[in-house]
Amino acid sequence: MAGGRSCSSVDYDSAMAKKLVIKVTAGADAPERCSQAFTVAAVAVASGVDVSLWLTGESAWFALPGRAAEFELPHAAPLPDLLDSLLAGGRVTLCTQCAARRDITEKDVIEGVRIAGAQVFVQEALGEDTQALVY
Repeated sequence: MAGGRSCSSVDYDSAMAKKLVIKVTAGADAPERCSQAFTVAAVAVASGVDVSLWLTGESAWFALPGRAAEFELPHAAPLPDLLDSLLAGGRVTLCTQCAARRDITEKDVIEGVRIAGAQVFVQEALGEDTQALVY
């Protein structure tokens, strides 16, 4: 390969993004997509990656106490456990507009969840050594 690197010469540890921004747009309306986003985020946190999970659309409801416990998906890790690991080792942000559309305020959300808008999302997503995923 002229000028390229073969797979055997790639240092995957240094090639891996050091930060991961995940935007989850699905909630109970698309449970598999929702669960995948939370699972990937929690696994990344457990792997030592700096993770920022954004709750948008129907996933906004999971910023409220007790709502994650209402989520069910067979053969999936319990959403409250995944959310707890994200709150302990990463960042969880609720979209400003999504919160406003659902009449959710800062006093309503789980401790550790922040409310922020698109400008902050773009700033995080475009950060150095950052990979962004949208579910």
